[in-house]
Amino acid sequence: MEETRNLELIKRIKALADTGLVYAEDEYNRERYEEIREIGLELLGAVMERPLKTLKNFFMPVTDYPTAKVDVRGFVLNDANQILLARESVDGKWTIPGGWADVGYSPSEVVVKEIKEETGLQSRVVRLLAVYDKKCHPHPPEPYYIYKLIFLCVQIGGELQPGFDMLGASFFAIDNLPDLSEDRILESQLRQLFKMAVEDDHEVHFD
Repeated sequence: MEETRNLELIKRIKALADTGLVYAEDEYNRERYEEIREIGLELLGAVMERPLKTLKNFFMPVTDYPTAKVDVRGFVLNDANQILLARESVDGKWTIPGGWADVGYSPSEVVVKEIKEETGLQSRVVRLLAVYDKKCHPHPPEPYYIYKLIFLCVQIGGELQPGFDMLGASFFAIDNLPDLSEDRILESQLRQLFKMAVEDDHEVHFD
């Protein structure tokens, strides 16, 4: 718990340094914000056990106010109330389909596109189920600060066929889940989403 708290504090330090770099009006302040940013990255590397050079490659130069990244995902059930999952090529583990929000697409358009690309299924968005802040859930540590939008969707066509960058796509029972890609989804979240969908609970969970 303390390690998680430290990680979030370090992310805040980096975000404050990035904000300072965007708005600094003289070289004196820029140098100090650059130093704070470097310290933040070094601390981040220590907490995450990743080398500083690797972490630097995660981040583009900051030219605007830093904000959270947005991950958009679709929760789809079949007639047997099994959950649609896709198998990631990055770690060989399973998650509900989705990915980063794309500029020029609404969140609902993103999720329909991601489901088609990753699983071959055509879908329609029904409603928003949850807005997760990853810091509020026991995901593995990572450098980004992320919000997750989870939409309930229904299949309207297509056939199961994993995308070119996915290792598989299939439906699984809630009590027989495969090895999950916990960077992307947790079993506790899937169980909450499943309960909301099956019981037709129209409350939206938010952190």
